[in-house]
Amino acid sequence: MEMVYCRPDTLTDTPFHYCPGCGHSVVHRVLMEVVEELGIQDKTIGVAPVGCSVFAYHYMNVDMQEAAHGRASAVATGIKRVLPDRYVFSYQGDGDLAAIGTAETIHTVNRGENILMVFINNGIYGMTGGQMAPTSLLGQVTTTSPYGRDVKMVGHPIKIADLLIHLPGAYYVTRQAVHNPNAVRKLKKAFEKSFQYQKEGKGTCFVEVVSNCPSGWRMTPVESIKYLEETMFPAYPLGDLKVPEKV
Repeated sequence: MEMVYCRPDTLTDTPFHYCPGCGHSVVHRVLMEVVEELGIQDKTIGVAPVGCSVFAYHYMNVDMQEAAHGRASAVATGIKRVLPDRYVFSYQGDGDLAAIGTAETIHTVNRGENILMVFINNGIYGMTGGQMAPTSLLGQVTTTSPYGRDVKMVGHPIKIADLLIHLPGAYYVTRQAVHNPNAVRKLKKAFEKSFQYQKEGKGTCFVEVVSNCPSGWRMTPVESIKYLEETMFPAYPLGDLKVPEKV
């Protein structure tokens, strides 16, 4: 009988706790599928800070290290420099990477640290109650912007990936999603490329995943997918932002 689905050994037996419709569990699954298929489970180290991403160590059956708020890329840098033969990735949300962790993010990428940075962008602080994040869209209603994000009051959404492509250490920067099967396949390919580039010592790979947060957005999972397609993706277009130059 042909096997069409199984749980990868790189995921623990712990059931995902994430809210119904949340993209985190899909990203976890895809990332760990790639680790298993590349045969690098015993050489992979993940770093996750606070927020919903902190639970990654419950589910990913690889060596994991928790970092202080916003410091995941700095911790990942230290691990990679001490253990250069390991495959190191950080896993952060937008309330972490694009807010308190902005400095660490920019300097890590500018140095071209040879790691993979996974960035989950759902436009809010999901775990703590749906507050406005640096990535919240103009006019987006959150618990701390009940009348919508006001550009005069708090400025424009920060598009981290668009900033990073200008840094020389950024080798591969892409923005993906997990809202349908085709998007999931593209994300998996992005992870495969990123680990291959890390093996070759090319520099920082940055994979942004524009995801939904049904609970934080006060929507059903179906409504949140529609919001992604109609509102989030026009602001954060999917696709590669920086790819290696052909030689």
